[in-house]
Amino acid sequence: MWQKAKKWLLIGMSITSIFALAACGSNTSSQQGGVGLSEEEAVDSSLWKDKYPLQYASYLKNKEGGMTEFGGSDKVPKADTEPEIKKLFAGYGFSKDYNEDRGHVYAVEDVTSTKRLKPNTPATCMTCKSTQVPLFYKKLGEDGFYNTLFSDIAKQTKHPIGCSDCHDPKTNELRVTRPAFIEAMKRRGIDVTKATRQEMRSYVCGQCHVEYYFDKGKVLTFPWDNGFGVDDIEKYYEAKGFKDWEHPDSKAPMLKAQHPEFEWWITGTHGTAGVACADCHMPYMRDASGEKYSSHWWTSPLKTLEQSCTKCHTQGTDWLKQKVHDIQSRTWELQTIASKEIAKAHDQIKLALATPGADQNLIAQAQRKVVQAQWRWDWIAAENSRGFHNPDMALNTLGKAILMAKETQELAQQAMAKGQKAQPVKPAQ
Repeated sequence: MWQKAKKWLLIGMSITSIFALAACGSNTSSQQGGVGLSEEEAVDSSLWKDKYPLQYASYLKNKEGGMTEFGGSDKVPKADTEPEIKKLFAGYGFSKDYNEDRGHVYAVEDVTSTKRLKPNTPATCMTCKSTQVPLFYKKLGEDGFYNTLFSDIAKQTKHPIGCSDCHDPKTNELRVTRPAFIEAMKRRGIDVTKATRQEMRSYVCGQCHVEYYFDKGKVLTFPWDNGFGVDDIEKYYEAKGFKDWEHPDSKAPMLKAQHPEFEWWITGTHGTAGVACADCHMPYMRDASGEKYSSHWWTSPLKTLEQSCTKCHTQGTDWLKQKVHDIQSRTWELQTIASKEIAKAHDQIKLALATPGADQNLIAQAQRKVVQAQWRWDWIAAENSRGFHNPDMALNTLGKAILMAKETQELAQQAMAKGQKAQPVKPAQ
């Protein structure tokens, strides 16, 4: 009798465990599959809301904006807190218009209104701003898309970043829709089509939150052939002889970092530990009824600390806030020092260039050094975590930027000193 009762007890316990695990780990909405839309229909994220109402409601929160201590998603000029930006990017569009990034839902609106656009700006600049871009690729071909003017593509674009950028409307499976990411990973020996779901929860972000350049002035390319680090990418650009623009004061061939979140994450503590972008920036939430869903409010984890961080970090939200503050404040302090020293470096080279007889070899060394200094400063300044994605490397990189800026100033001063010595002394009257 006991054996029979024991058998049914074990069966009951197993069934209970299965339901408990299902309740704990399921995401009912995400298991509903595709939305039954064509690729053309799927670019309108509002058409996904009936099947995924919780995800869509959280997606709309991207309209809210708001600032954190060292950044945020309000359209605030970066030069308000870093006035040196105008000096560092003199002669380049970022000196005219460089704001904090707003939510993804404003992507089309913001890119079409930026003062950085030129009459010959290629459609490439729309690549990560709209769900419609994969359709443009399909219609025009990659080469055709890159050879189209931004102004022509903008007239056809109305849907910002949304559901179909990351989800297949037939299956709801995660996917990468931007060829540049697939091609860059392939060059590194990685087949994106064989990625695990956990890897895809970062890859869908990494197809846009990256450093990039336009090869031949048009073709979107990720410079990862040597690796993801600041030195690796610098060497890549040096080998290509690539520059973004020439600084009008120092005449140095400058590089402009974009927003290398993926590069910082993949080499940082969380990335190397297998923590995905979505784990922190798209945490699992529950609605009033207890239904579990993945938040599509792409924002700072500081706004969702309980859901984003405390599953792994059990020290409490106050401790977590303090840790983030400590990391970001140290980064900000060095970043500010670096920007000031690099601005001085450009000025020193300008003076050296204007000095008759100045040592041209030393000036050339100073020009190369200021490029290296500003590239390292910008690798931090352009990235959206204020050092948090890779704290140790951020401080190390900024320390090198400050040292290189100081070395630049010294080289320029030595160049001027040689020029002054070479000038003949006028006889006294």
